[in-house]
Amino acid sequence: MASTISAMPDVTWAEFESSAPDLVSSGSDLLFHPGFGFGYLATVSEAGGPRIHPINPLISDGHLLAFIMPTPKLEDLRANGRYALHSSQTETVDDEFMLAGRAVLREADRGLRQASLSGHPLTVGEDHVLVEFLIRRALLVHYPGAGASPESRVWSAPG
Repeated sequence: MASTISAMPDVTWAEFESSAPDLVSSGSDLLFHPGFGFGYLATVSEAGGPRIHPINPLISDGHLLAFIMPTPKLEDLRANGRYALHSSQTETVDDEFMLAGRAVLREADRGLRQASLSGHPLTVGEDHVLVEFLIRRALLVHYPGAGASPESRVWSAPG
């Protein structure tokens, strides 16, 4: 189980969606642009340095999840849980979506694993660990066009 990094509560995807539906709608368009989830996961190594890795997040039963192979990024999440997840840009849109919070390993939740596998477009090995990304804050940046200032929307978990 990941450790808590502060007293501020992190929320599930469903709670985030309920709290900020317009932000979730716009952010989902960016995070799930290629027809499935794709983003860059930033973790903090044991030595304190950042690591950035591409992942394929998914939504299942109101949870933001990813299957992660046994790699240094999984060990980072197991050790301290801190993460940031950033969307990639598309060919036509420069907008950005970022989530940050605490990751929780869901190794024992076989039901959630099965539900998540049913809708996942990629092959997932038995050694892949299901990780839930709880959300503490979100940032959506819209770039309206050349010469215009970017427009930012920030959300933080209540509490």
